[in-house]
Amino acid sequence: MLSIQSFAQTDKETTAKIVADKNYIFVANTALPMSNNDVNRILSMMPGSQAGSAINLTGSQYDVKVTKDSIVAYLPYFGRSFSAPMDPTQGGIKFTSKDFTYTESKNKKGLYTIQINTNDVKRENYRFTINISTNGYASLTASSVNKQPIVFNGYLDEPKKKD
Repeated sequence: MLSIQSFAQTDKETTAKIVADKNYIFVANTALPMSNNDVNRILSMMPGSQAGSAINLTGSQYDVKVTKDSIVAYLPYFGRSFSAPMDPTQGGIKFTSKDFTYTESKNKKGLYTIQINTNDVKRENYRFTINISTNGYASLTASSVNKQPIVFNGYLDEPKKKD
């Protein structure tokens, strides 16, 4: 049985505008950790786990905020980490970066690929690859030297206007 949830996706023009302006929020709905027996065994016991491979994050407010001068990531991490933080509250993929490279490309069908490499994250730098459809659906692959890659599926949103 499949269930499809509807979210406020952006239209083609809005997606093009916010990507071109480098001013958007990637909202994560699902986490897909790399498969291995140890991780799958633990994930199958977690609430929100779907058959031990995908974790439902809907409503959890995990996101990555992208602007021209900063990347702010607040994502969970499920998978094998090769070095753990001393402070358990510092787990996940949580950082603010002001020193990063940002590369954008667009294919013939209008799909965007964004490559972000951080240079100033204290514990470890990350590479984010974000694939964006014309209607705002997106997937983000997060990788670093100290962790197995993880994929997040979600959508793009416009930042809220400040009053």
